[in-house]
Amino acid sequence: MEVLLLDDVTGIGKKNDLLVVGDGFALNFLLPHRRAIVATPTVRKRYAEQIRHRAEEREQEKALRAGAAAAVAGKLVHFVRKVTKTGKLYGAISEKAIAEALKKEHGLDVPLDTIDIPSPIKSTGTFQVGVKMGERRGNVQVVVTADVSS
Repeated sequence: MEVLLLDDVTGIGKKNDLLVVGDGFALNFLLPHRRAIVATPTVRKRYAEQIRHRAEEREQEKALRAGAAAAVAGKLVHFVRKVTKTGKLYGAISEKAIAEALKKEHGLDVPLDTIDIPSPIKSTGTFQVGVKMGERRGNVQVVVTADVSS
């Protein structure tokens, strides 16, 4: 069923998006909660300007994500962490830590859900971490060294 969203719906779309969703989802959730209306020809005519404006916004967001992915590609972030006697980190390096390091070291604001760590970083060394924004994918190098100040 094709619907026009009246509100932002997390994981589905933003206000004024014209989407095709499952009949059950539309009939049981979107329509009863007044989060969307069925996209009839009359609705399309009435909301034509908002639909066009939202499509332009979506294109701008796509271009912005592609630019951000290109900006992130090839960047290097450094971490200095305490390690055990066997060389393991006391705490793994998470997506949040990488996002904060990118912001601090390079001034790049990267959403957490775009960072893809293949396996938790729990030791020293150099690791490749993927960052996927839109259809573009870039890699960030994470360098972890041992804190020798103790």
